[in-house]
Amino acid sequence: MTPLPAGDRQWLARAVELARLCPPAASAFNVGAVVVDADGREISHGFSRETDPHVHAEESALAKLPADDPRLRGATLYSSLEPCSERRSRPRTCTQLILDARLPRVVIAWREPSLFVADCQGVELLARAGVEIVELPELAAAARAANAHLDV
Repeated sequence: MTPLPAGDRQWLARAVELARLCPPAASAFNVGAVVVDADGREISHGFSRETDPHVHAEESALAKLPADDPRLRGATLYSSLEPCSERRSRPRTCTQLILDARLPRVVIAWREPSLFVADCQGVELLARAGVEIVELPELAAAARAANAHLDV
């Protein structure tokens, strides 16, 4: 088994902490996201409903960077929840936004339960497109706790 890059747990724990900043919503998960460049420096972060009632964490973090930012090509996105693959409030899913940004790597704590979407395919779609996916299930309980307002 290949060891995880230094900082993966630390950055994912930061994403989980950002999820705690979300204004709770009965119809949405609280999610935090952090974008870290190839040198291990945070270049952006976001959380659900940070800028408007419909913004997702990954969307918020990526919107703070220019689409052509060269650092994205070697960056890792850390998300407390699997990136969405279905969405009603916006034309592009977080999975599509990650692919558009050409991020090579995504680290998650928790797979999206079928509370709002019957079968989230974010991990599968990203992996099929060549994105390296790492899941750190030891942080799933903390990500779930940030969503105590939901029945999950």
